[in-house]
Amino acid sequence: MEHRLAAVLAADMAGYSRLMEADERGTLARLKTHRIELIDPAIAKNQGHIIKTTGDGMLVEFQSVADAVRCAAEVQIRMRRRNADVPEAGRIQFRIGINLGDIIFDEGDIFGDGVNVAARLEQMAEVGGVCVTQAVYEQVFDRLEIRFEDLGEKALKNISRPIRVWRAVLDDAADPRAGDGSARHSVVKPSIAVLPFANMSGESEQEFFVDGLTEDIITELSRRHELFVISRNSTFVYKGQSVNLREIARKLGAQFLVEGSVRKSGGQLRVTAQLIDTATDAHIWAERYDRKLDDVFAIQDELTAAIVATLPGRVEAAQQDVVARKTPANMAAYECVLAAKVRHHRSSRAENEEALKLVTRALELDPEYAHAHAWRGCILGQAWGYGWCADKDAAFDEVVRELELAQALDSNDADVQRILAAISISRNDLTKARHHQERALALNPNYDLVVVQHGELLTWLGHPKEGADWIRKAMRLNPHHPERFWSHLGKAHFTAREYPEAIEAFMHLSKMDANQHAFVAAAYHWLGDRTAASAHLAQIDKVDPEFTIDALVSTLHYENEADLHHLVDGLKSPEAAQVKA
Repeated sequence: MEHRLAAVLAADMAGYSRLMEADERGTLARLKTHRIELIDPAIAKNQGHIIKTTGDGMLVEFQSVADAVRCAAEVQIRMRRRNADVPEAGRIQFRIGINLGDIIFDEGDIFGDGVNVAARLEQMAEVGGVCVTQAVYEQVFDRLEIRFEDLGEKALKNISRPIRVWRAVLDDAADPRAGDGSARHSVVKPSIAVLPFANMSGESEQEFFVDGLTEDIITELSRRHELFVISRNSTFVYKGQSVNLREIARKLGAQFLVEGSVRKSGGQLRVTAQLIDTATDAHIWAERYDRKLDDVFAIQDELTAAIVATLPGRVEAAQQDVVARKTPANMAAYECVLAAKVRHHRSSRAENEEALKLVTRALELDPEYAHAHAWRGCILGQAWGYGWCADKDAAFDEVVRELELAQALDSNDADVQRILAAISISRNDLTKARHHQERALALNPNYDLVVVQHGELLTWLGHPKEGADWIRKAMRLNPHHPERFWSHLGKAHFTAREYPEAIEAFMHLSKMDANQHAFVAAAYHWLGDRTAASAHLAQIDKVDPEFTIDALVSTLHYENEADLHHLVDGLKSPEAAQVKA
């Protein structure tokens, strides 16, 4: 047995039994997500060591008292943000107690008075709160920007002596801007209101379908963090009324309105939808959907996905002309991010540099704009991937820092989870990538960048045919998708040994880089067309004289060695003798 002085953090989940009884699988899944995304990384970042876990709690040892308190504050503050949109009955919340004392290590577990006091303190803490002993308080009160409230001496169960207890006051710390004198710059996002769709069928039984369609569209649009969506309660006030659209827009504060109608005729259903710019009364977009009335709920899901997948892109496109006429110094944070996205998608070094300037300007306007931090990480990641940075290691570290900050500010942003998945892919940690990717899909299943990346991940995991299906779905979701989607599709088809389809996909690119020429050359090799293979191999040297197979391999993330060798073997054929290993 080993004795030593240590800071002990005891944490317990409030209402664990109640939550498990109500939804066992869902509770465990949410708890696992919080562990992976927040709790375990916070412990590791603060040099903590998890001694043991129970179903609803854990014991953690820290060498530094300050690290233990920092960790506890971070967990509780970020859990508060994560629970902001969760009904109170379903919230996962913790109590935390911290003590500094003598502990005994024996066979991987810890015992002793130091542990017992921490456990009792945890039981006294309020839900979402942190209690510490006098010994802890004396170590940190003047070292951390956290206030403490003296609760006085308390009699703790099975502890013979009274213990003086302090409560961490996390209200001010919950907002990192508090007390620094800085004003919050509000992010002015485009606002959109979905008016109740009109039932043109003359059948009252169709009202449930029409209202359900409208509500689903509002709910799904609300997943898009780049939009401010007016609530259902506000828009349904106008149901069945003859209204002036500009007057409604003024009352709701909406820049854009969506209106539509549903008409049933025999076994057919027709849904129309249109997007209106309220400043000009211009109809930006309109579409008509005709479906057979076989399963109204399936139709409702399909129409919702189709409309929601299209609208955000149309809203962005409508604003791009306005943004283009502004200088960055005069642009609001959202508009800077919007302009940065447009530049990023052009995938050139010069455009990437301009995109970085724009998104950096957005963060100057609002340092805590999570979506902007996520996109700054994405833009830096593009520079890292293409080698447009002087120090790749430093650039990658900066990408990781941006995404950690974005996740701390808003873990429910689909872009945050999408880019965290991309970082994990680049590290060949496909298990973690799948976790973040599934989170991104759950947050926004109709976002083309999330959907296309799911196809990429499935390709790396050895399911390229399924991956190709997801990539084609992303192309349908965004008919104006970035050109690189064709490259992703080409790689999926090649990995599936579908060579003609792979070549056809790559041929959609206006210009291929050396890696893309390599995939096409290998595809022609496996088809037995040595002439075409040689032509693309020759293009590799023209496009990138420094190209090597090893450099290509470093950009690939195949889980199955056979998939990697399939490409490499196609580039080590007789006609590929000039390609450098």
